Amino acid sequence: MRDMSGIPEAWRLSPRRRLKTLIFKTARLFVVPALRLLIRFRIEGLEHVPPVGPALVVANHLHNADPVLIIAAYTRPVLFMAKKELFSVPVIRWFVRQSGAFPVDRGKPDRSALRHAEKLLSEGMLVGIFPEGTRSITGGLTAPHPGVALLALRAGVPVIPTAIWGTEVLPFNGYKGRVRGRGWPRVTVRIGQPFLIATRDEAGQRRDLDEVAEEIMLAIARLLPPQYRGVYADHPALREQGHAPGVLRPAPAGSATETR
Repeated sequence: MRDMSGIPEAWRLSPRRRLKTLIFKTARLFVVPALRLLIRFRIEGLEHVPPVGPALVVANHLHNADPVLIIAAYTRPVLFMAKKELFSVPVIRWFVRQSGAFPVDRGKPDRSALRHAEKLLSEGMLVGIFPEGTRSITGGLTAPHPGVALLALRAGVPVIPTAIWGTEVLPFNGYKGRVRGRGWPRVTVRIGQPFLIATRDEAGQRRDLDEVAEEIMLAIARLLPPQYRGVYADHPALREQGHAPGVLRPAPAGSATETR
């Protein structure tokens, strides 16, 4: 386990969390190779995962399995907001709680979920959220809910854009259905560079939630193949060559990307 002596007190893992992190890292040694065999799992951008400290992990959403696969891709546990309906089924509730997920009511602004997410971030954890709020039926990005912008502004932590694709052809996707694919599935998780959200615009005015949410979605869209960009496919910002959110730390030489 990592030496905690140089880490701020608020970010130091409790004995329980240290144990869970050890279990997570051990399980990942077996889970990731198995996923590579089953769904040709590919992970890109691991060098962008900060070794310690809080960050908000934001991702697109295509399939029920997306949270599990993103958690497996990351080298640190990601604690996801999960729809509250999952916590009403005893067996599923146990599994989602063991993963560190916490409930959110998607039908209204859930300030309790936002406060819990802020608490986890203040403790140095990675918190995951799907800005769209639900799985995409079309496979492309859809408009986000403002909650992701509110959380990003209030928490003031780095945002890590994450893209996942290929899961839309997997079975067991509930009422959203399954897109028929050909051959052996190939699922990719691409992790982008962390960036900070500016709280005020150039005029010094507090930024609008819709504007912040769009910035977050564009960061995800840049990581996705064009056919998955949905409502952002023709956005002018995606046609700007070399444009990217403010980078907190550059990728080191010899990346830790897992491509096998």
